[in-house]
Amino acid sequence: MDNDFGQALIAEAKRRIMDESVPRLKKCLAMLNEEEIWKRPNDRLVSVGNLVLHLCGNARQWIGSGLGGQPDHRERDKEFTARSSMPREELLDHLDTTIADVQRVLDNVDPATLLEHRNVQIYQETGLSIIVHVIEHFSYHVGQITYYTKLVKNADTGYYAGKDLSGKNE
Repeated sequence: MDNDFGQALIAEAKRRIMDESVPRLKKCLAMLNEEEIWKRPNDRLVSVGNLVLHLCGNARQWIGSGLGGQPDHRERDKEFTARSSMPREELLDHLDTTIADVQRVLDNVDPATLLEHRNVQIYQETGLSIIVHVIEHFSYHVGQITYYTKLVKNADTGYYAGKDLSGKNE
């Protein structure tokens, strides 16, 4: 893989995960109370707290283990079965620790190796695929958490406060 392209991909992953998704996730967690964080809207849906645990588990498995070669200790089912098991501050600490680990791996990955195949979960994936997966996975679940937060709080999250997004490509 072209080194410049690999470096650009890694920088974009950091921007999308650390500068965009994580702050949005934290904003939602700040808007929700403990009960709302762990509430399951129905039997088919998990809580926001479960989704945060799931995002951390996924990022550790895919980036930490798959891309960074760290041991894979993920217990995926526990991410979904936890119920009110972690106060907000502990959940935030878990997220921060996970993101710091992801940052370290992304800082140390050799961009020239991003087309090499690696084992992750039950798949054979390239480093490029691993990074794209984690970006889209974060975006998907942060979108769900945002929707839930807006629904429960009947409030704007203010992600774009102070920005004029009406500009057009001309």
